[in-house]
Amino acid sequence: MRGQHYDWVIVGSGFGGSVSAHRLTQKGYKVLVIEKGRRFADEDFPKTNWDLKRWMWNPAIGLKGIFQMSFMKHMTVLHGVGVGGGSLVYANTLPTPKSAFFQSGSWSTLADWGSELAPHYATAKRMLGATPNPVVTQGDHVLKEIAKDLGREEHFHPTEVAVYFGDANKKVPDPYFGGEGPDRVGCTLCGACMTGCRVGAKNTLVKNYLYLAEKNGAEVRPETEVTGVRPLDGGGYSIETLPTFEKAGAKVFTADRVILAGGVMGTMPLLLQMKEQASGLPRLSDRVGDFVRSNSESLIAVVSPKKGINFSKGVAITSILHTDEHSHMEPVRYGAGSGFFRTMLAPHSPGPTVLARIWGGIVAFMRQPVRWLRALFVSDMAKHSQVLLYMRTLEGTLRMRLGREWRTGYRRGLVTQVDDPSQAPSAFM
Repeated sequence: MRGQHYDWVIVGSGFGGSVSAHRLTQKGYKVLVIEKGRRFADEDFPKTNWDLKRWMWNPAIGLKGIFQMSFMKHMTVLHGVGVGGGSLVYANTLPTPKSAFFQSGSWSTLADWGSELAPHYATAKRMLGATPNPVVTQGDHVLKEIAKDLGREEHFHPTEVAVYFGDANKKVPDPYFGGEGPDRVGCTLCGACMTGCRVGAKNTLVKNYLYLAEKNGAEVRPETEVTGVRPLDGGGYSIETLPTFEKAGAKVFTADRVILAGGVMGTMPLLLQMKEQASGLPRLSDRVGDFVRSNSESLIAVVSPKKGINFSKGVAITSILHTDEHSHMEPVRYGAGSGFFRTMLAPHSPGPTVLARIWGGIVAFMRQPVRWLRALFVSDMAKHSQVLLYMRTLEGTLRMRLGREWRTGYRRGLVTQVDDPSQAPSAFM
């Protein structure tokens, strides 16, 4: 079925797609935003991450939520799905990279990125309502003590977060865009930022960029997956789509220009598929899929079975400690009752190989089985655990290609490759 023609079609409604939609509609263009996930009102988000149908994304088994986990050979990718993309599930933090990041070998010679991007970082922070976190939690006190022990107290500070800290649970007229934005509700410090903010305090893209884009005339088409992008004779493109949750109902839109903003996990497989097809985009560079970077992060949970303790209060990430020029550490939390990740916990076990780490974990458990069982089966994992996020900005890249392996169910899908394993993104505390 043939759909409408647009000046611009944007594939994906996350940060890249929403910003593009807002700026293009400001200039008067006719814009369509296509999103494979659902549209969520605040009250549609799950109360905890045990509500897998509303939190996790895996439509093949009936999970139609906002959070997807993609397991790959060299990393596990956590990403968002739905109208608003990653902003629905990210931890609100908006740090500006340090100068060393812009001088990374793979792009340092292309431009003076620090200077060129500085005004755009300022604009993004204003649009997203970035503000210093005003609440100090128990985890922040501990991280500050660690900073003191390391002699880096001056490198510890509150995070800048995209959250409206008004009076808790009180609805007020738009405080950001002179009344042009939606009404907002003050943060309750429930800690549930990453399962979807049911309060309405988190400054997701549906509260700013995408909201304003739709107000300016952008059309958002959720539950629609793009299966092909092909050039048209005489200019422009056809965009082939299917309903995400149905097998029938194919529709083709046309546009003068197309922006692919589905994130790495959405855009990369589409580009690689289109490059292979003569009627697709065969002139794409052979380097498509090269030099893919990750956050180079690891997540470690510290669990305390003590009664009366509650690490779940606050926003998702409340402070940051720069442990050196290229690394930092943050305390992370989920809201009370969100204990799904206990299913993935194992004793912390460093080692050079997977087998060495597994064996180390078994040995650690056998030495103190009662202690480990108490930690794994605490009554409320979110209240009793403080997650430590460690992230690095050192050079490290992967190559992505289409292939088959057990992680893809031996169906053709996105796989990672490296020529030199020592050059792959990594982070370990």
